[in-house]
Amino acid sequence: MGNSLIIRTAFIFVLAYTGYFLTPFKTASGSPIPVAGGFAGLALGVLIILFELRLKQIGLRRLIGAAIGSMLGIVGAFLMALVLEGALSKGNPALPFMQTGLLLWMTYIGLVTGASKGDLLNLSALGGLFHGDKGGRQSFKILDTSVIIDGRIADVAEAGFMEGTLVIPQFVLRELQLVADSADSMKRNRGRRGLDILQRLQKMAHLSIQIVEDDYPNVRDVDMKLIELGKQYECKIVTNDFNLNKMAQLHGVRVLNINELANALKPVVLPGEIMRVFILKEGKEYNQGVAYLDDGTMVVVDNARRMISKTIDIAVTSVLQTTAGKMIFGRFDERVHAVHEKPAGEKADRGPHRESTAANAGAGG
Repeated sequence: MGNSLIIRTAFIFVLAYTGYFLTPFKTASGSPIPVAGGFAGLALGVLIILFELRLKQIGLRRLIGAAIGSMLGIVGAFLMALVLEGALSKGNPALPFMQTGLLLWMTYIGLVTGASKGDLLNLSALGGLFHGDKGGRQSFKILDTSVIIDGRIADVAEAGFMEGTLVIPQFVLRELQLVADSADSMKRNRGRRGLDILQRLQKMAHLSIQIVEDDYPNVRDVDMKLIELGKQYECKIVTNDFNLNKMAQLHGVRVLNINELANALKPVVLPGEIMRVFILKEGKEYNQGVAYLDDGTMVVVDNARRMISKTIDIAVTSVLQTTAGKMIFGRFDERVHAVHEKPAGEKADRGPHRESTAANAGAGG
């Protein structure tokens, strides 16, 4: 950001300096007006910088469409100017004005029409250069604020399951900084955790982290900005936000949801299988106990109310898969299943075990 500002300022200064010494404006007597030339160069430099900033917000398809449309407009204006020149005498004082006005009008119409229809262009059909660019952009993955604060993205990347370029928008960094500077201690800790996760990602040699300054001032909602950026770069959004997931799908932007990945990686448990769990608390229904697996999956166990704070073997009766996650239902039968007292200072094993494992396991849990 700082380097860009220095380059733009220097560019404006060079144009103003050039206009001052070239003195394109003169008085009626022929004397040069260097101050007027300097101000003209300054104004021209500001206009060019504003045009460049506006150009950065336009997608490649719209840019190509605008260029093609303006060229077609110029060609059409030239042909119509030839018709006007044949219809009117060359000495007619209105002819130059009409030809100039026609050129500007046709160029403007072609520019606007081409830009509005540019999204319909198929860039891959225009040559290998655009096809390669599209393939490169498809490997981009935009990270949103929630998935950065969540932190699991760093573990996934560290395990080698994340490839390509991770894109961090500047407006996401601003939102993360606001959370880190919050007066609420809990929000402040979450924001600082997100910044630590970004530093951890940057240190991974196999990852490429790219911070982009693309912004959409007319769009206030950060989620919609992410969707617009995803459409512009034709890439995926990595998130764990349920609402952003649905909105992106409605706009045709692909999403990688960390929560869906976590649900997909939960261990497969079949009815009739024997599991060893630690009963943590009482269930809602009569004589029920509740346990949790290491991945957070809830296990509801019938006939286990008296086994709170104990590690027991249970038989899985059913598995319920919902959009929010997975729930396992089981039954404890003291005549069949073993009870393992939890030794002091030792963490109970709450992971799923096959029946043979449970049978061979010792009483130490």
